[in-house]
Amino acid sequence: MTEKETVRLNKYLSAHGVCSRREADDWIAGGKITVDGRKASVGEKVTGEEDIRVNGKKINPQAPEHTYIALNKPRGIVCTTKNDKDNVIDFLHLPQRVFPVGRLDKDSEGLLLLTSDGEIVNGIMRAAAGHEKEYVVKVNRPVDASFIRKMSQGVYLDELKVTTRPCQVRQTGKDIFHITLTQGLNRQIRRMCQTLGYKVVMLRRIRIMNIRLGDLPEGCWRPLTQKELTVMKKMIKPEVRKNHGTKNRKNEGPGGHVK
Repeated sequence: MTEKETVRLNKYLSAHGVCSRREADDWIAGGKITVDGRKASVGEKVTGEEDIRVNGKKINPQAPEHTYIALNKPRGIVCTTKNDKDNVIDFLHLPQRVFPVGRLDKDSEGLLLLTSDGEIVNGIMRAAAGHEKEYVVKVNRPVDASFIRKMSQGVYLDELKVTTRPCQVRQTGKDIFHITLTQGLNRQIRRMCQTLGYKVVMLRRIRIMNIRLGDLPEGCWRPLTQKELTVMKKMIKPEVRKNHGTKNRKNEGPGGHVK
């Protein structure tokens, strides 16, 4: 008899749109997941034929059709799946459970990806993968060549005891610039500007990897196109393999927990 193929429980839950792998491990450790009537253990493997339940609710063994959307997040919306005030899930009010891929601070706006596909979340949220995220930033006074040079070369953030990676920065207005990051330090752009004596007054994300905000109105969302999804998956796979088993760098948040 051929032994049935197994997969880690956290990956199984992620692939079925229940939660991200990280959340799954937390839920397993907290005793919220059962397998065939017993509490699951972190790291265990399943075939998918078991009776797997989350808080008593059975998981459908058939993999669902996933949802992939791009949202133009307004200021004031919180990127969390928790029942916090003004959370993005209540804002969208979708029939299918989705979770945000990375975060934007409450005071930031722009492109936010959300999906029910936990494997996509896991791939993009690896801070070490170096996926590009592009922002438009307005500050409280005019910028100059020195500011642009220092931002692009990397800024030492005393609070985090780290120097930011070199990045692409270009001035596009008297007090406006575009910046493309490949890391996700906590409130990175705001901290960089503050270190150089500036205050961010507007921060909008306009691109994540190959997905662009475009002219999507504020507060509106759209499904990703098949072409966008195909290209994004190709971009993720090599990085996931390369960084498999590694931990995120110190102080780096999941997939852009910055700004």
